[in-house]
Amino acid sequence: MSIVSAMFNNKIQSFEQAFKAKDITSSKMQDAIRTWFLMYMECPPPEDEDDCQRLPVVIVNKITKTTFSEYEATMQVKSAKADFMTALLVKLDKPKKVAMQQALVGGECFVKPILAPDGFDFSIVRRDCFIPLARDTAGRITDIGTSETTSYNGKYYTLLERRTVAINGDLTIQSKLYVSSDPALIGSEADLSSLPKYEGLQPEIVLPGIGNIGMAYVKTPLLNCVDMSQDGVSIYAPAVGLIRNINRNESQLDDEFTNGASRIIASDDMLRKDEDGNRHFDKKLFVGFDDDPEAVGVTIFSPALREASYLARKQEYLRNIESQIGLKRGILSDVETVEKTATEITSSAGDYNLTIVDFQRMWEDALRELLGICDKIGQLYKLCDKSTLDP
Repeated sequence: MSIVSAMFNNKIQSFEQAFKAKDITSSKMQDAIRTWFLMYMECPPPEDEDDCQRLPVVIVNKITKTTFSEYEATMQVKSAKADFMTALLVKLDKPKKVAMQQALVGGECFVKPILAPDGFDFSIVRRDCFIPLARDTAGRITDIGTSETTSYNGKYYTLLERRTVAINGDLTIQSKLYVSSDPALIGSEADLSSLPKYEGLQPEIVLPGIGNIGMAYVKTPLLNCVDMSQDGVSIYAPAVGLIRNINRNESQLDDEFTNGASRIIASDDMLRKDEDGNRHFDKKLFVGFDDDPEAVGVTIFSPALREASYLARKQEYLRNIESQIGLKRGILSDVETVEKTATEITSSAGDYNLTIVDFQRMWEDALRELLGICDKIGQLYKLCDKSTLDP
């Protein structure tokens, strides 16, 4: 299993030392990536915020669901190579949504093909588990470091892997395994055979002619709004400030209802405990005071709630989020909006149309790249024939 923030703690320095390489991600981007993952996951919010609406989760789920609502991928030719690819498409049916969600949260991720007895399995390398070491002029990563931590027999094993593409297209993969009794530390280097799942790995292999890092790149179509670099950004990156405002608004609204609860104010002598320590009245309902000892009796305290103002402000925040991200108006702000297909959303009238086609193309490009990678690796390991496949 992968440990959260595996590459953004002291392990990153160990990786750089192990492979004598430098992460090209700016410190500003690293901070932003941490923020996106913390906002998505169930983490204690700041004291003045209430994240019960889990807006990042809502945004990611809605886009993922709509992107694949009309999805179908099939091979349009009949051949042994097409049958091989069809089997891959079947295996990709489940991880495709995971890959989409991970890319939307972290801005980018990779789908990694892993050799299996029946062809390939697939794993998702999320953004906080890899570091880019070099990119080409088009922004494609040509040198990358990944981290995977596994708990086994009371110890923590961290596999550090570096993938580098040469100018001639050859892919070099270097692997190093480390073991530690503390999950926060990378520990000392160990033999790859120390962990059964890695015993078949070689410290270094070269795969000729692959042409890329051997993993399919899934990147959001948003322009980087953090540092204008070529790193991908989370789908809700432009709306981080608004989401935090909504969380504060939710906390304020909750306080409004708590403070607005009806109470009966009574003189304090009516609330004293008896000999058994039992209170005469429930203090949740009766509030005692000693300001005026001459005052005797009870007073009803029932302040008017101002929930309409808070809800109106929340709706405005939600509409602003839709505008910043590019969502169709009403996807978040109108709770009465019914579920729609991708075609209905993109064809409906309105100034703010969900750019769902961009996300469909994002996955389509990654899928075509992934099938091409599997084709080349499959030929090297004689899992498929060398016939040419029209993508």
